[in-house]
Amino acid sequence: MIGSNGRMIKRNRTRYERKKELIAYSFLAPNFIGFAVFTLVPVLFSIYLSFVKWKGGAFSTMEWVGLGNYAEIFKTAKVAEKGLGYLFTKVDLGIALKNTVFYTLVTVPLTLVCAVALALALNRAVKGAVGFRTVFFFPYVASMVAICVCWRFMMMKDGPINQFLMALGSGYNKSWTADSTMAIWSIILVSVWRNMGYYMVIYLAALQGVPADLYEAATMDGANKAQQFFHVTLPQLRPTTFFASTMLIISCFKIYDVVAIMTEGGPGRSTKMLVTYIYDEAFTNFNYGTASAIAMVLLVIVLIFTLAQFSTESKYANN
Repeated sequence: MIGSNGRMIKRNRTRYERKKELIAYSFLAPNFIGFAVFTLVPVLFSIYLSFVKWKGGAFSTMEWVGLGNYAEIFKTAKVAEKGLGYLFTKVDLGIALKNTVFYTLVTVPLTLVCAVALALALNRAVKGAVGFRTVFFFPYVASMVAICVCWRFMMMKDGPINQFLMALGSGYNKSWTADSTMAIWSIILVSVWRNMGYYMVIYLAALQGVPADLYEAATMDGANKAQQFFHVTLPQLRPTTFFASTMLIISCFKIYDVVAIMTEGGPGRSTKMLVTYIYDEAFTNFNYGTASAIAMVLLVIVLIFTLAQFSTESKYANN
């Protein structure tokens, strides 16, 4: 009886556990199917495309070239001389990578500094703080097309920004998006202005979680406001800064919409980014293999940056 009952209880328990697993899988299945269809399969297909030549379409055959696409994107193609210069068949990877890295290195620190400054200013119980939080957060949820069109108008040759600068004594009277030097800065300005409100909200939540006892202890030890900020506030915000910087770096390397709307990668190649390079190769030149190879290079770069940040953060946590 005991052995029989024991086997029966074990059998019933196994059926119950399987039933629970099936219920859990039924909840997970829709999300996993969506991930597999719209993310996993396209990524695997893109990896395969990076090793073939393919123009797309039902009548185009895939030709296996191995690492040929990668060899092609790491060299500059000059095919015909015209006048004093050369006609480039495509923007080489070096220029797109340089622009993307410069944009990232400037945008990420500026966004974080602005977000922390806004969070510190609005963390106090002052009149109208809630309204200002809404105002600064609104650009993040507003239409990117509308934002870029408005900023492009303000950065025109006779736009409000140039008029303001000339009133301060500046002699600059060119359109920002049409100037090869200022075009990249116009994209940086729009990106920082749009994203700082979102990260301000994240830093506000982190600031409200800092124990008040730490500030009281620092005050009793004679620390002034600046010392409290650098020795109390910033260390407590380190996990938030790690999260925000990681998300910003990934977002900056994937920048496309602002560039496409404001400058279209120009003037010349001054704002050509990695993702715009991928788009041009895939949907303008119909070189899907080359575009996929560039996408894999972008994936590796983002992965390296992310792993480096995780490594740095883990070393700091262990210390």
